[in-house]
Amino acid sequence: MRILVTGGAGFIGSFLVDRLLERGHAVRVFDNLDPRVHVGGRPAHVSPEAELRVADVRNAAAVRTATADVDAVVHCAAAVGVGQSAYDVQRYVETNVTGTANLLQALIDGGRRPVKLVVFASMTGYGEGLYARPSDGAPIRVGIRTEQDIEKYGWEPVCPETGDTLVAAPTPEDASLLASNIYALTKRYQEELALSVGRTHGFPVVCFRLFNVYGPRQALSNPYTGVLSIFLSRLLNDRPPVVYEDGNQTRDFISVHDVVRAVLLALESDRITGCVLNLGSGVPRRIGEAAGVLARLLGKPDLLPEITRQYRRGDVRHCVADISRIRALLGFAPRVSWEQGLSELIAWARSSPAEDRFEQAQRELQHHGLLTGPLNADG
Repeated sequence: MRILVTGGAGFIGSFLVDRLLERGHAVRVFDNLDPRVHVGGRPAHVSPEAELRVADVRNAAAVRTATADVDAVVHCAAAVGVGQSAYDVQRYVETNVTGTANLLQALIDGGRRPVKLVVFASMTGYGEGLYARPSDGAPIRVGIRTEQDIEKYGWEPVCPETGDTLVAAPTPEDASLLASNIYALTKRYQEELALSVGRTHGFPVVCFRLFNVYGPRQALSNPYTGVLSIFLSRLLNDRPPVVYEDGNQTRDFISVHDVVRAVLLALESDRITGCVLNLGSGVPRRIGEAAGVLARLLGKPDLLPEITRQYRRGDVRHCVADISRIRALLGFAPRVSWEQGLSELIAWARSSPAEDRFEQAQRELQHHGLLTGPLNADG
């Protein structure tokens, strides 16, 4: 097959390109080589065997040309980052929503059927993950936290009926979508656009809701995305990682290698057309603990995480994937353990440039009133 990978010079896309080439596919990479991510232009990890087209998904003509003769598209290209999206709204909407519309329009106008389309959506569309009420296990969905909620009830969400502190539970794909930030909204619209066009025009579409992907090639000098890479950029510059809230918030981390394996399965499957699939590990990890583990693995255990008790507006407390559906439909289960994944990430990071730009990003958040606290969150 001839496969187009948008964002194919990036973190996930480049690993996917490598695996596709190994399987004998012809691969076209479409990437704008954003200098915020690709310092120094074309990264060395982009295979010379792939055709590289340097262009932006916001350029409809370039997208149309790139899709003209392909059999499948994996749409990785996106503006990524929760905090930055709150004050860079136009770029996020133009890239993630209009850029996806440009891709879909090109596929419609191109007339090739069927072109398989894999879209990277996001777990951020859920907002807070699913919770359970401790007294009876009843599933509970909660809305966006405010500073007032946190100071009244504490960091953990509470049941709106009883006031009891809730317990985080795995979030299935049929949970309601309660996007809590601009980035999440754009990824939700991206997903819905792709599914609608697929149904209407007969394209086999699958959307993966990615949880927190980590691994080598993540941009260590980009302070807006990838919490583990942000922590690493601090540690590699002998500065402590900064953790918001109390450090007990959790995320679901999955290795980039497992993500790529799931995409390869999707490209080969005819059972998942029109499906939305969670792509995570199904295991919650505390953010504060993750920062401490990275410090120890780097041999810098004295650089303890700085717990700020600040709240970044739009952040959720907990969200972990229910991976029952992807296991049933694709036979997928993560293979890379947390320990293996972190060891590989550390080994790569030691020899990679890492400019610490965290404080710059912090100042931007504060300037726009998006970072509040420290909060009195004793409840």
